[in-house]
Amino acid sequence: MTRITDLSLLTGWLPVALTVLGALGAVWLLLPRVRRYVTTIMPIVVLAAVVLTVALYLFVEEVWRPFPDPIAVSVYVLIGIAVAAVLLVVPRILVRRTVWTGVVTVLAAVAVLVAVGVRINLEYASYPTVGAALGVEQIDRVDARELTRREQVISARPLEPAWPAPGGLPDGGRVLTATVPPTASGFTARDAQIYLPPAYFADPRPLLPVLVLLAGEPGAPQDWFVGGQLVETMDSFARAHNGLAPVVVVADGTGSQLANPLCLDSKLGNVATYLAVDVPNWTRANLQIDPDPRSWAVGGLSYGGTCALQLATNYPAVYPTFLDMSGEDEPTLGDRQRTVDAAFGGETAALLRVNPLDLLRTRAYPDSAGAFVVGADDETYRPQVERMYQAAKDAGMDVRLRILPGGHSFALWEFGLRDQLPWLATRLGLTP
Repeated sequence: MTRITDLSLLTGWLPVALTVLGALGAVWLLLPRVRRYVTTIMPIVVLAAVVLTVALYLFVEEVWRPFPDPIAVSVYVLIGIAVAAVLLVVPRILVRRTVWTGVVTVLAAVAVLVAVGVRINLEYASYPTVGAALGVEQIDRVDARELTRREQVISARPLEPAWPAPGGLPDGGRVLTATVPPTASGFTARDAQIYLPPAYFADPRPLLPVLVLLAGEPGAPQDWFVGGQLVETMDSFARAHNGLAPVVVVADGTGSQLANPLCLDSKLGNVATYLAVDVPNWTRANLQIDPDPRSWAVGGLSYGGTCALQLATNYPAVYPTFLDMSGEDEPTLGDRQRTVDAAFGGETAALLRVNPLDLLRTRAYPDSAGAFVVGADDETYRPQVERMYQAAKDAGMDVRLRILPGGHSFALWEFGLRDQLPWLATRLGLTP
């Protein structure tokens, strides 16, 4: 029997049912049989909701601009519906001042808010299940003190044919939370979340490849474990390969939920040095993994995809392999001038020296390889990904482009990582 926390919020009956309940709640809020409510109060409240939503849109998109690309208009429409539902609660209760009316009205408003949340979640697929939305974690975690170094290790390229899988391996991988000190960069990052596959706990221990993975913006390393379902993806791969899978270091590339430091070394923070120096140095010093750069890759989604290509073009000796999912063609705060002003004090040349598209036009990368993944319905990012794929190909990189069904959402990125894992495993020397 399926547990409530395992119910899907993306497919099946639950999102449909919650949407229907929200519609019924809206009907209750909008249609009481009182003339003054219908002709005066309701229009005023709805107008107020529209004004507040438009004001929110203008503030976020024109003044604050925390994200490089605008939020979909459909999301603002849904937010407006939620605002109207909240504003209608008190007037609707005052129509008939009974306890029954008050209870039903509050429940109706809650139903509308839940339905709006469900519809927004369907837009981005950030919370695949009820448990994910409620913050119920189903991850097997490991404490750093439990990790001991093995005297015997197995090292080979490819690794899988040389791996005598022992009995008694864990059924799945475990996740380690670790603070990666910003020794070289000084960048204040949140804790990294590290997936260790079953084979990491074997004795002798195979020296596994490493995938440094980055979230989007807004975002956090945990996003890959919630919306991205990273553990499920990696465990599935490990089960098919006798417990072998890459170690995945989900590092923080922004510093906070809404920050956008552009994955550069700039006035906004030395993010590039943190990800290209501090993270690899800490990983090699604290985990028994394959230290060979040929066994290292960097990948990410949206902002993280842009960041992955930035690192691959600026630090090809550190990350000769990359996975760019739905990335942009340039690190940006919304437009070139704003980006240059905020990060480099107006010096455009400073951006051009590290901008991936400019590097790909002026340098050759014969030893680098990468995968570009984007949704077929992603009207904003698909042209940019296709542009960067062609530029990387022209620069001598061994690249591949996968256009998958879907848009700019975790549903696409979760499937994209699963789709590219076999290629990554071969490229990193894990499988033949």
